[in-house]
Amino acid sequence: MNTELLEALTILEQEKNISKETMMDAIENSLISACKNHFGTADNIKVIMDRETCDYAVYAEKEVVEEVLDPALEISLEDAEKLDSSLQLGDVAQVSIQSKEFGRIATQNAKNLILQKIREEERKVVFDQYFEKEKDIVTGIVQRYVGKNISINLGRADAMLTENEQVKGETFKPTERIKLYVVEVKNTPKGPKILVSRTHPELVKRLFEAEVAEVRDGTVEIKSIAREAGSRTKMAVWSNDENVDPVGACVGMNGARVNAVVQELRGEKIDIINWDENPALLIENALSPAKVISVMADPEEKVASVIVPDYQLSLAIGKEGQNARLAARLTGYKIDIKSETQAIEAGELPEDYMEQMGLMGEEGYTGDYEEYEEDYEETYEDTAEEEEYEFIETDDGEV
Repeated sequence: MNTELLEALTILEQEKNISKETMMDAIENSLISACKNHFGTADNIKVIMDRETCDYAVYAEKEVVEEVLDPALEISLEDAEKLDSSLQLGDVAQVSIQSKEFGRIATQNAKNLILQKIREEERKVVFDQYFEKEKDIVTGIVQRYVGKNISINLGRADAMLTENEQVKGETFKPTERIKLYVVEVKNTPKGPKILVSRTHPELVKRLFEAEVAEVRDGTVEIKSIAREAGSRTKMAVWSNDENVDPVGACVGMNGARVNAVVQELRGEKIDIINWDENPALLIENALSPAKVISVMADPEEKVASVIVPDYQLSLAIGKEGQNARLAARLTGYKIDIKSETQAIEAGELPEDYMEQMGLMGEEGYTGDYEEYEEDYEETYEDTAEEEEYEFIETDDGEV
């Protein structure tokens, strides 16, 4: 038994996850390569290796002839009889080859071949490991800033968090652990190239899967996500069990579950709404926390007309249009938002609508508005203007 070789292959298998079978094949190929460098040919070289004991034998098949013209392929009858007395002219003799006979160059080439195979297999193992994690989240350790990019250690491989995939305003310190979404894993000659992101909407989805058991087992589905990384995310959820409240499951007891996700996202606000197959109801939910008077949605054209109370217009639009922009992205509809006054002027509501609804007095919707004002005043202020607003998602993400 070749104990030293067996131990070396066992260590390789444990530390680098390279199978013994693969390395034994590499050793066989290296021996054949060494024979070719030493003898000038390897066509008649045979290598036999015991997979259990790692014992190996190398021999050359040579034809028994009277006069030897090519020593690499032929052997004289006299020499052949020394190996096996039963050999005759025309027979094939198996001549044992000792690896110590190889020259320095042949030995070095064989060594390089084995090392190259180890590197190739190591890269392949690492690629396979992270390819399985594509479209999933991983935990990485911040190493250093490389210009505006950040080098992240993922364990057996490094990834580069590019400037475009970073959330504006986020800063990290070396050795800090962060969650990342694996966008793509590419196989390159220098090893796997792993593209990670902190801005991808799927990062939020995967974080909820990790925190919420109902999402992980499929009881609650995340139907749609719209995200402006670092600022706000809107997420529509649906329950496959009528006894499970999807929003409540994602929020958790005293907000524990959603707060865990918010903490990982460095304070990014998250709105969780109920998904509805009815596009009008979905759009109404998506514009939360604003109250909506009516929604007219066209599923074919993917457009919707929304009317909100006058004082709710700024809340529906959001700061710099964020609330309406995220709602449009979440639902996939072009959303045209009008206040009551604008709708009356456009003829979409009767002129005496306010009187009919009894909304002309000082009371109005004040109670409902104050319920949301404190939480959303900072985010959705100073956005209403006396004109018609249209929000549509475009290919470049603008609204």
